[in-house]
This record gives sequence, structure tokens and C-alpha cells, in this order.
Amino acid sequence: MDTPSSAFSPSPDDGGARRPADARPSAAKQAGWPERVDAGPHRVAFRHTVAAPAEELWALLADPHRHHEVDGSGTVQATVVGPHRLATGDRFTVRMRKFGVPYRMTNTVTEAEPSRVLEWRHPGGHRWRWEFLDARDGATEVTETFDYSHLSKAAMRVHELARTPQDNARGIRASLTRLAALHL
Repeated sequence: MDTPSSAFSPSPDDGGARRPADARPSAAKQAGWPERVDAGPHRVAFRHTVAAPAEELWALLADPHRHHEVDGSGTVQATVVGPHRLATGDRFTVRMRKFGVPYRMTNTVTEAEPSRVLEWRHPGGHRWRWEFLDARDGATEVTETFDYSHLSKAAMRVHELARTPQDNARGIRASLTRLAALHL
């Protein structure tokens, strides 16, 4: 299904790419646009302050059956096989769609500390990490990181040639903005 062009908006720092309306900064008025974090080489990270407690945000993201609610890339679908509360060592399979092609992805949780950190490893070896830090007035500073530093040099180069870091930067900003919009 096509989305009307009025439902999209250019986002900063991504060459004017169009983002869904619920991924615009105005969708998360309490916090503005996510800011880039220097997480080191071969990592893409952004931080955003969300007007909700860390426990609530961690619980939402620890339930892979709800990841589609937050996903800013547009690839994560609602069909998931796995637990409703992730723990270290758990595996979960998510139905995905990219470039119109459906596929499934089984991820393994590498770290799960309630209200603090949640990380899983993609079958290709890269990792997705969410960190939660209490902020003032009951808000939480949330950092999402795409980490491909664990990959071989050849695999890193493939990601860079395919512009995966840039694409994931856009998706991370949109995901953090959507997370904040759920808590207006």
C-alpha cells in the first residue's frame, strides 16, 4: 500500500530522504530530534530523551512482539515467534520486508538487564543495542546502536559499500522518535 506523500517529511542529515510522518521530530515534541552519539568505529548510535520511565521503555523493547510499533526502518513486521519478555540467550524470529521482499530473521539476545540494556545479535553478526539511563522528571535517555564492529573487515566493507550505516542511521532516528511519540 502506498503512503500519501503528505505523510512523509524530509529528515535532517540524510540527504533529504522522506520519512513517515510519525518519524518526524514534531511527533515527539517533548524531546526534539535524536542526537548522534560517538560510539566508536563501525557503530552508529543516536540518543533521545523520552518522557517515560526506563522500566516501561525496556519492557516495551524486551517484547519483540511490539518491535514493529517502534521500528523506524519500515522493515519489521508484526509477526514474531519467541518470548514476550527477552532474556540473555533467548532467540526470536521476526518477519521482515525490505525492497518489497519478505523474509524472516532469527536473532539471539546477547545482553538483557532490565531497565538498563537490551542487545541482540543478527545472524549476520552485527548487533542492535538499546541502553536506558534515568533522566530528570521521570524521563529516560535512550540510546540505540547498530554495531557492526564484530564483523570481518570484508563484511564491514560490504556494509559500507551498501550504505548500511547511513540507512540504519535514518532508521535509528526514526525509531527513537517513534518511541518518544508513543509516550507523549
